[in-house]
Amino acid sequence: MPGFDFMLPYYGDVKQMQDAVRSVLAQTDPDFRLVVIDDGREPEVPGWFEQLGDPRVEYQRNEQNLGITKNFQKCVRLSEADHVVIMGCDDLLHPHYLETVRGILAEHPGVGMVQPGVEVIDGRGQPVSSLVDQTKRRLYAPKVEGRRLMGGEELAASVLRGNWLYFPSITWRGDVLRTVNFRDEYSVIQDLALVVDLLELGEQMVVDSGTTVFQYRRHAVSESSVQAFSGTRFAEAERYFAAVAARMDARGWSRAARAARFHSASRLHALTMLPGAIKRGQSDGVRRLARHALARGAGIS
Repeated sequence: MPGFDFMLPYYGDVKQMQDAVRSVLAQTDPDFRLVVIDDGREPEVPGWFEQLGDPRVEYQRNEQNLGITKNFQKCVRLSEADHVVIMGCDDLLHPHYLETVRGILAEHPGVGMVQPGVEVIDGRGQPVSSLVDQTKRRLYAPKVEGRRLMGGEELAASVLRGNWLYFPSITWRGDVLRTVNFRDEYSVIQDLALVVDLLELGEQMVVDSGTTVFQYRRHAVSESSVQAFSGTRFAEAERYFAAVAARMDARGWSRAARAARFHSASRLHALTMLPGAIKRGQSDGVRRLARHALARGAGIS
């Protein structure tokens, strides 16, 4: 049976992290390793892991805070198994996640990525259907009945138009993940960049809509958050989409290049953030968001 690593980069809420760990330990298939890389300083966390007493669980705390991208990269470097999940420290697995994914891998040996069925929950753990998730599923996600194998330009164009994937739920083939890893230059869009990098290498993804096995936690954006409405995250998105569009053109993937240049979901996201920035009087944020949402020269995909 192929080895399986759950890598958990941790920073933030202690209880939600503990719930995430318990959801891994509750798997119906017990053959896995869980590695927690703690990027925080909460004093009670090391002792909690020590008292678990489960040999499948490995815990380490970073000497210095690495930040999200470098901690993700560390998780990839420390992974060893044939297949790897880099789950969010506030997300939850259904008990049959591993059993279900192993069944998919048996049907599609060698596949680079598996996107299983996902349910979205809020900060209290209740199922929620946000505007973001409704848009993902209705406008951007492909229509999949059961399971579907996707790859190449078809999948690249689809995710560049609108990233409908739930990154923390994805199972990755370990060898190719460790070969590519996350790009240093991105801290917001690094998950999309990794998927496209793997597609350029010829990897494929199985999309499973038949069985929900993962709970992805969607936190509400606080109206009091200055950073949320500053628009700075979209500067990174613009750099990425410009660079990847050029690569898609060079590869001859013209549909994917057009999707990257138009990046409709990213522009729509910026548009939905505009009212909050205006309400807060963030003039710089309004300008950045408007520029991204209404960018001229974007070809229609």
